[in-house]
Amino acid sequence: MKEGSVRKGGKKFFSCIHPAERCVKQMTAGPAVHIVNPIEGGILVKRKLALLVLGSVLAAAPVVWAASENVVVVGGQPMYPTKTIVMNAINSADHTPLVAAVKAAGLVDALNGKGPFTVFAPTNEASNDLPPGTVDTLLKPENKATLTKILTYHVVPGDYSSTELRRMIMAGHGQATLKTLEGGTLTFMMNGSQNIVVKDEKGNVADISIYDVRQSNGVIHVIDRVLMPG
Repeated sequence: MKEGSVRKGGKKFFSCIHPAERCVKQMTAGPAVHIVNPIEGGILVKRKLALLVLGSVLAAAPVVWAASENVVVVGGQPMYPTKTIVMNAINSADHTPLVAAVKAAGLVDALNGKGPFTVFAPTNEASNDLPPGTVDTLLKPENKATLTKILTYHVVPGDYSSTELRRMIMAGHGQATLKTLEGGTLTFMMNGSQNIVVKDEKGNVADISIYDVRQSNGVIHVIDRVLMPG
């Protein structure tokens, strides 16, 4: 596929198969255009307004990126890059079980720390896919150790953007691995030319539905499955 432009209703549209950040660069060149990126759920950009709207592949987790402020909206709330991972996650309506688990495990201070951290954050829908009663059971005080183990398995020390993950996968001839705070390993692979999937130690595979949600102490990638350590 190649980049190209078409006219609809008197407006010029630009089709782009590259990641959002590369498409956004088109805003600085040439006349004002509308840019559409079908790979990432539909991007509509008017350069003169400097406004980028990202439609999430998951209807339950709509995403909007206001390019002028570099703010992504997840779960109906803006994720400010000047705030920490926990400060932003608390406001997301699509990550309520995750936030409750972080509080129950006593990890708020750790994830409010300097970092940087890369967090793979399951949505409410992902939590609902677990066997009935799993989340409530894990939130009980007597299960704090197990809960902490699962949560820290979703956190990787360091700042790994989608661009860096793709580079590592290509360098690894199709896959890359990262060690989590829990001590286990996550495996990353490509699913198509742009999409990245994450495999846990039990062989479950999660799709990354929202990439590169910048935080003051790292980055969040939203995933559609809860990852489980071995």
